[in-house]
Amino acid sequence: MPAKQPRAWQRMLSGRRLDLLDPTPMDIEIEDIAHGLAFVARWNGQTNGDFAYSVAEHSLLVETLYGRLYPDAPAKWRLAALLHDAPEYVIGDMISPVKSAIGPSYTELDTRLAAAIHLRFGLPATLPKTIKQGIKRADRISAWLEATRIAGFSETESTRFFGRPKPEHIDGLDVLLRPPLETREDFTTRHDALLKEC
Repeated sequence: MPAKQPRAWQRMLSGRRLDLLDPTPMDIEIEDIAHGLAFVARWNGQTNGDFAYSVAEHSLLVETLYGRLYPDAPAKWRLAALLHDAPEYVIGDMISPVKSAIGPSYTELDTRLAAAIHLRFGLPATLPKTIKQGIKRADRISAWLEATRIAGFSETESTRFFGRPKPEHIDGLDVLLRPPLETREDFTTRHDALLKEC
């Protein structure tokens, strides 16, 4: 009897069956992404507060920061910022040291999922380098805020890892800890608004 192939797909709440090794845009639904990300904790759950700080909440913050950094950016690039960690709705959020230990296989899986997600919502499969760099810049500012406000890092330590953001980029922003269903709703609403502007 031939060896049984391991299952490489996951059933989504929408009913879609997503093949993790060969994902297609047709199997991507924003409701699945929003739900999954709202229940995935950043910082391995090692944050202060009564609720985990979710990847969905982080993604909303990164999109806001990207808009502050690049106020004239088209809506499609703000949408890309919102979706920058979308593959984590099925592969989870791993802290950087774990990603490094796993090596290129994690990156390959993330890249395939990101391409399918981008195509599903009208973005290029691979984002232009300048856009990726801009989103990464917003992501690092978000990481600094999260590290200092909810993850127990001192400002000195956070600055060493992520760089110190300019005051005008973070003025008035907070790191929200909310019930997952609230964050899920806000993520979906923001996605829909940006998609209409594209």
